[in-house]
Amino acid sequence: MAAREIFAGMPWWVKWVAVPVIALVVFGGLIASVVGFLFGLLFKVLIFVALVGGLIYVVRRFMSSSSSRSDW
Repeated sequence: MAAREIFAGMPWWVKWVAVPVIALVVFGGLIASVVGFLFGLLFKVLIFVALVGGLIYVVRRFMSSSSSRSDW
């Protein structure tokens, strides 16, 4: 409640420009680290899914071709 009373008397640019800029300067490195970690994790998950999908495709393709050869 105290923060709301403090900001009530401030101009709009302090609330919407100065405070976010100060927060970005102070926490910018932390925010960049977290975002970088999340993008890296997402990239690794996508690579994992693609590799597992490719492996499943190759194994099914090999199994279907080997079973058709045994039918000859």
